[in-house]
Amino acid sequence: MTMIPLLPEVAQFIARTQGLRIGGKEVETPQSLRVLNPSTGAPLADVARSGAREIDLAVAAATRAFQKGRWTIMGPDARSRILWRLADLIEERAAIFGQLDALDNGKPFAVARDVDAVWAARHIRYFAGWPDKIEGATIPVNIPDRLNYTRVEPVGVCGLITPWNYPLLMAVWKLAPALAAGNTVVLKPSEETPLSVLYLADIALEAGLPPGVLNVVPGLGFEAGAALAAHHGVSKVGFTGSTQTGRAIVEASAGNLKKVSLELGGKAANIIFADADLARAIPGAFWANFGNNGQSCTAGSRLFVHADVYDTVVAGLIEIAQGLRVGPGMDDPGHDLGPVISERQMEMILGHVDGSQAQGGEVLAGGARAGGEGWFIPPTIIGGVSDDMTIAQKEVFGPVLSVMKFTDDAEVLARANSSIYGLAAGLWSQDVTRVRRMADALQAGTVWVNCWGETDAASPFGGVKQSGYGREMGREAIALYSQTKSVWIA
Repeated sequence: MTMIPLLPEVAQFIARTQGLRIGGKEVETPQSLRVLNPSTGAPLADVARSGAREIDLAVAAATRAFQKGRWTIMGPDARSRILWRLADLIEERAAIFGQLDALDNGKPFAVARDVDAVWAARHIRYFAGWPDKIEGATIPVNIPDRLNYTRVEPVGVCGLITPWNYPLLMAVWKLAPALAAGNTVVLKPSEETPLSVLYLADIALEAGLPPGVLNVVPGLGFEAGAALAAHHGVSKVGFTGSTQTGRAIVEASAGNLKKVSLELGGKAANIIFADADLARAIPGAFWANFGNNGQSCTAGSRLFVHADVYDTVVAGLIEIAQGLRVGPGMDDPGHDLGPVISERQMEMILGHVDGSQAQGGEVLAGGARAGGEGWFIPPTIIGGVSDDMTIAQKEVFGPVLSVMKFTDDAEVLARANSSIYGLAAGLWSQDVTRVRRMADALQAGTVWVNCWGETDAASPFGGVKQSGYGREMGREAIALYSQTKSVWIA
């Protein structure tokens, strides 16, 4: 096995303990976090560990930066140019970001470089165009001799808590609209994948972002995350993660009634009808679930297949699964799928697989740990799944696909909508009438038809039911990080 050589910048970055980024400076802490390489299970790097005290320091730095107003009252053109420069720097250093995410997340280096980093740059560029378009209105009121107008203003200090499955991209999804709207930010990345976000904070200063506007505080969820969600100096919390943690954040936010947006769990239904173009639907349904190794809230992990094409679809899925390469993210040549994020996650996923067999499911591909080191699970396909089985209800967040038969449109719609989650759904059909009817009736924040996973910075994204609330991306994201003031003048 040959590994891709580390870039000098990456080697230097992981060789020393990384401090917190607060107020434009690197801050050391008494305790540190050990970051592991999921491809080997070995220690990769050490980073400073923030707790309540460090969260206080970061919120204070963000508050000073907001109150001084250097970023908030900066002309919209100047703010746009800094964001655009940040996007340029991400793109120029995509290989550095790619290696950092491949090392601590495990995803293939080429994917981290050419997809995650490039899309992050595109996302920032979209929101770089917003500062001079955030505008109020003049209201024609019924009171004589009064002028009424509105101002759209930033909310203040935003606490952003991001997950490990897309370390750079998920941070940018929240960071870009928050900054475009004129806010300051305290960002807590996952303790398992903090490296690329720490590097992002460094190049943000290089791009011209004033000190204190972006502060990065790696730490454990129950320490740093809880302190950030409850902090009275924070006006807005944006969170992506589990539904259980989302509930805790809502409770913590009640202290000062801060604004909250949540992108939580999912158990997406993906439906292949008998008239689907199977040449597209089979690989499309496969990657709908196994993209990013199944570690995605939008994974199409409940695959409903019409009985008339069930055997053909299952055979095609197994063929794809057996032809894939699974290996380290930094392997040369690259693999199709990397490891899952941690040993604990691997054991949890395999526990779901074992549980499905105990309840009557049949493992058709994969199903066991692969390799002697690292946390690898090959693409796992389970047939004979019924709606009442645990694996059909719980979010597995790993490379496991449940395949279920159906015979009737009304039946599959009711089954698809029976989940407590509602982040995404999809269907494969060439019947335009059915497509419109099903897309309207599926209970999900996003519905994909004859495709899966498409997102764009201009298009809103978020969930319904226990998949959260609020919409990231598009103009809705600007609204998440803004508030409206009404002004009356006699």
